[in-house]
Amino acid sequence: MSEMIDPVASAMSEFRLRRRVHFYEADPAGIVHFSWFPRYMEEAEHALWRAAGLSIAPANSEFAFPRVAMAFDFHRPLRFEDEFDVQIRITAIGRSSLSYTCMVSHEGQAVATGRLTIACVQRGEGDRMSAVPIPDHIRARFAVAPEGGA
Repeated sequence: MSEMIDPVASAMSEFRLRRRVHFYEADPAGIVHFSWFPRYMEEAEHALWRAAGLSIAPANSEFAFPRVAMAFDFHRPLRFEDEFDVQIRITAIGRSSLSYTCMVSHEGQAVATGRLTIACVQRGEGDRMSAVPIPDHIRARFAVAPEGGA
């Protein structure tokens, strides 16, 4: 007899990525430039999708997930050689969008907090894209994270 797996029970809602600041990410004073934080958030987002058994940009997909909103607040500097965590959490799953919060932390202290919303679009002729519902096989892999956290 096969066992039914509850897709919600195995759905991903958050992911923590551990990383170290590389030399090229820092300015001459050794402080990470603000432009790297969206990249850190995107790295964690892609790792979340991989942990859910998906790719955010599989080859030859008819769907894409462009960024439609993003913001960061900075709390303290992050420096060359610092080891840090990037925690991303799903805060909302809409008909055709996913929203995340992100916290970049070093030694348990928040360095930066951010927000990101992506839309599910279907590719059309040329550069044309239109919002479409998130496909069921993708939606089933994610859940909104419980309150608290990033």
